[in-house]
Amino acid sequence: MPVPILMPALSPTMEEGTLAKWLVKEGDTVSSGDVIAEIETDKATMEVEAVDEGTIGKILIEEGSEGVKVNETIAVLLEEGESADDIDEASMKGGAASGGGDKAEKKEEEPKEEPKKEEAAAATPSTAPATPSKDAPKHNGRVHASPLAKRMAKNEGIELTALKGSGPHGRIVKRDIEKAMKDGTGKAGAAAPAAAGKAYQPPAAGIDERLYPADSYEAIKNDGMRKTIAKRLSQSFNGEVPHFPLNIDIDLDTLLEARERINAMSPPKGEEGFYKVSVNDFVIKASAMALKKVPAANATYTDDAILRHKHADVGVAVAIDGGLITPIIWKAETKGLLQISAEVRDLAGRARQKKLKPEEYMGGTFAVSNLGMFGIKSFSSIVSQPHGAIMSVGAAEERAVVRNGQIVIANQMTVTLTCDHRVVDGAVGAEYLSVFKKMIEEPTSMLL
Repeated sequence: MPVPILMPALSPTMEEGTLAKWLVKEGDTVSSGDVIAEIETDKATMEVEAVDEGTIGKILIEEGSEGVKVNETIAVLLEEGESADDIDEASMKGGAASGGGDKAEKKEEEPKEEPKKEEAAAATPSTAPATPSKDAPKHNGRVHASPLAKRMAKNEGIELTALKGSGPHGRIVKRDIEKAMKDGTGKAGAAAPAAAGKAYQPPAAGIDERLYPADSYEAIKNDGMRKTIAKRLSQSFNGEVPHFPLNIDIDLDTLLEARERINAMSPPKGEEGFYKVSVNDFVIKASAMALKKVPAANATYTDDAILRHKHADVGVAVAIDGGLITPIIWKAETKGLLQISAEVRDLAGRARQKKLKPEEYMGGTFAVSNLGMFGIKSFSSIVSQPHGAIMSVGAAEERAVVRNGQIVIANQMTVTLTCDHRVVDGAVGAEYLSVFKKMIEEPTSMLL
């Protein structure tokens, strides 16, 4: 019996993803473990492996398709001795519709008697721009079309009731939508988005054209990452996480001298073992050591208990195309500056290529966001659960400061600790910053 290949859940929180690329085509033979496709989640691009051996009989979801639900059938695998003729509706659906809607949808797609003319007329919106085709199959008043055809029709503003299906039993399939796009038939009244991956013009219903005329902007479609960032940070900022900022100025003269001496010991660039330690590497190390000194700050809030973590797993915010991601330096308090520096470079590089694994960016106990390289003096980040706090690091710069009644020039930076007030109180946050400040101003204290 043909085996459905389902959209996998690549992380515990994944609900849908983009089928970025097929690495096989219909008719290809695959073995268990062969990589057959690439899936884009909200954070990374990951490979999908075949779990059985056989022949790719039919690809149901085209590459580039967005919003593909977890457990939706994306292709059908034929076992030995089977052919494309053995693929039926049941194998293509695979019983994998999410939630309890599978049985209902199957019911809706079972062949029924043709509706009476009065019922058909009632099922067709009076505003439809085209007369429904007599050949478009309907079951329980619904047009019979593949999931991909429905998605394409919605994106392109095409009325399925106006089309004639060329698939099995008159089912509307991808090629019917492509033909309608080419011929310009079945178009709805409003302008529709362009194909996936391209800039599109939103419908007038979503934009007040009195403020923004249609030809005055280019709208870039939100990808999964941007939607997830918006959802989670909105939840945090709008009251789910009651947060407050604490900021402090820190002298960097001693640290910069130590950094210069450490980097001077590196082999020449291009030779094996070359390294270059950054101020941010010191910040990550010091933040982890301070979390161990002030364990109340290394915590996560839950409804039942406050979790005090045994290790300082520090997330490092990395800007990538379309958003940001926070890969984690696990057990950062146990690692030296060179190891931290190497891990940050590796994680940041793979993050920008969307090649991180879920376990490399999910979780953590604390986060660091550094915008100093852009000249930002100070800023407050939004706490991202499950972290109890996030540290925002500003630029290192020369400032005029007063010492012993004299104005002197010192290298300083401003850091801001944003705390989840449910778990990190003001006194705890202040204690943490005090310990962190001492470690940055005297780096050798991290050896104690």
